[in-house]
Amino acid sequence: MKTTDYSKIANKYESNKYRVEEVRFDSDIKAYIEGNPKSKYDFLDLACGTGIYIDKQVNHYKDYNIDWYGLDASEDMLKIAKGKLNNVAFTKAFAEDMPYEYDNFDFITNNYAFHHFTNKGLALDEIYRVLKSGGIYKLHNIAIHDMTKWWVYQYFPTAYYEDLKRFWPKEVIFNELQMRGFQVNIHIEYRIESRLVADYLGYAENRDISILTLINDREYQEGLDKMRYDVRNNPNKTIVTDFAEMFCLAEKI
Repeated sequence: MKTTDYSKIANKYESNKYRVEEVRFDSDIKAYIEGNPKSKYDFLDLACGTGIYIDKQVNHYKDYNIDWYGLDASEDMLKIAKGKLNNVAFTKAFAEDMPYEYDNFDFITNNYAFHHFTNKGLALDEIYRVLKSGGIYKLHNIAIHDMTKWWVYQYFPTAYYEDLKRFWPKEVIFNELQMRGFQVNIHIEYRIESRLVADYLGYAENRDISILTLINDREYQEGLDKMRYDVRNNPNKTIVTDFAEMFCLAEKI
């Protein structure tokens, strides 16, 4: 399985406005707090990247007594996160070997990153280890097996086959979590729509989407040239594209 070198895209990672603007406050955190009243909470954002997600949550939940933690394998991504957030304990480490004590966290979030873990089973073992009994692991990711018409796969077809190597199907995720002693609930949000190709050209040119860093330069350039050609010759050209998001809530029993 190929892995993304985030040192090459860290400085342009937040140039993708969709990545920044689509993050909202996490209502599952609120539901957990309301259902589990405590004097203090310990929350971890696993594979936190540049801190986009945790930044929104820290601001929204500032009235609660929460100690926030962020872990990521990329020093370059963490450098950006640390520049924005001085009230979060950031750590450089891998999900497969987290430097935390047993039963440390009440809530662990993991957004758009599970596919990057090279040993997913070991990462789940670690998540179970550092999560408190009754704690929640929330995995949020795209569900590539349910979105074969995604614009990325249409213009960069080899990207789909690379993603098949990186992403576990939802059934596998469910079974692996349940086998470890989690109570699991997974749901998929799906949409299909007609969109202008021009809407996506900037994202392709920025090449900050991880899968576009994994296909070779020739395949990337061929897809980008095709997008530019389509937009240049017909600025109103549309394609039918789909997108599926997986939301998995797993409670440690």
